[in-house]
Amino acid sequence: MHGTKAKDTTLLIVVAFMTMFAPFLLNPFPAGSELAQFNAGYPDLMQRFVIFGIFAIGFNILFGLTGYLSFGHAAFLGVGSYSAVWMFKLLSMNVIPAIVLSVVVAGLFALVIGFVSLRRSGIYFSILTLAFAQMSFNLAYSVLTPITNGETGLQLSLDDPRILDGGGPATSLPVTNLFGWEMRESTTIHAGAWSFDLSVGYYLSAIIMLACFYLSIRIFRSPFGMMLRAVKSNQQRMNYTGLNSRPYTLAAFVISGMYAGLAGGLLASMDPLAGAERMQWTASGEVVLMTILGGAGTLIGPVLGAGFIKYFENIFSKINEGVLHGWFAVMPDGIEDLLVAIVYPFVGKGWHLTLGLLFMLVVIFLPGGLVEGGQRMGRFAFRRRDRKAGPVESSAAEKRAASSKPAE
Repeated sequence: MHGTKAKDTTLLIVVAFMTMFAPFLLNPFPAGSELAQFNAGYPDLMQRFVIFGIFAIGFNILFGLTGYLSFGHAAFLGVGSYSAVWMFKLLSMNVIPAIVLSVVVAGLFALVIGFVSLRRSGIYFSILTLAFAQMSFNLAYSVLTPITNGETGLQLSLDDPRILDGGGPATSLPVTNLFGWEMRESTTIHAGAWSFDLSVGYYLSAIIMLACFYLSIRIFRSPFGMMLRAVKSNQQRMNYTGLNSRPYTLAAFVISGMYAGLAGGLLASMDPLAGAERMQWTASGEVVLMTILGGAGTLIGPVLGAGFIKYFENIFSKINEGVLHGWFAVMPDGIEDLLVAIVYPFVGKGWHLTLGLLFMLVVIFLPGGLVEGGQRMGRFAFRRRDRKAGPVESSAAEKRAASSKPAE
């Protein structure tokens, strides 16, 4: 498919299927059941899955291929959001110009930061990117208040010019749209006890994420991607051969920053508000966790990591004491209160503790992330099947296992 290998084409088809049918796959429980709170098939959460998937895919192009660990990618996410909101205020509520501007501005910003930061490597590079991100955060929070609106955040107002939309004061705040289709517009499909929400905003974000995923495949398999892998493997030896690695690492940094700007522009397109908190160091740390948890250097790993973290953030954080008492209501009062006291620190506001424990387990037992876990389960299933096979089939299976490599 357009220059991709059969394995990559299969992976792209699987991701496309899961993305397009996510409103149905993520709503496995009936709407009125006790387990319905674990459903994740509503538009706001699904949009975050794919938007932060874009953010993580872009970060993986830098970190997964070159090994350069950036702690400042949230700066590009924030710049993309601010650019998109300004486009909504000045030009039009159509999301296409806003998304294009967010990618361009984030790319230029990444070019400047990357040109300086890539003069160093290792921990010094990471500290430089963190410093730039924190400077950007503080500038947006205080010094650049006329542009960013400080701690209040940049948002739409009734007297924004919006030149292409006719201009003049509006009677109510307009909504973002795609050539007339409102981003928040959705259709609900009822099927028995189940209900599924199909949102314009989600499907726009999903299609863009699939395009970004396909582009990442092409980058991974290209000669440019091989050069980035060489940088990660042994940059000093590569330099000794006479090749200058800086143009390659700078290009990877800019591409990664453009992905982050695109994610920021999409966030603003779904909710036209940009605040300095999107540029904070915690947002940069979050995308690092997504990439490592899913599997750094793999194609689908960052998408899995983004979905995993956003699921815990939105679903498990909603579990409060009342929900837990409902779960354990069948128990005697003393045991019920004991179980609630044990479980409650790990849910609700304490969901970070659960995520931290899961992250520790993944790092210790699955250094390759969730992708490595899937590969191990696949190999285990194949071994069990091969044990049941006859001598001829077992011999063929051994030869197949020896010659094949695990897919990303």
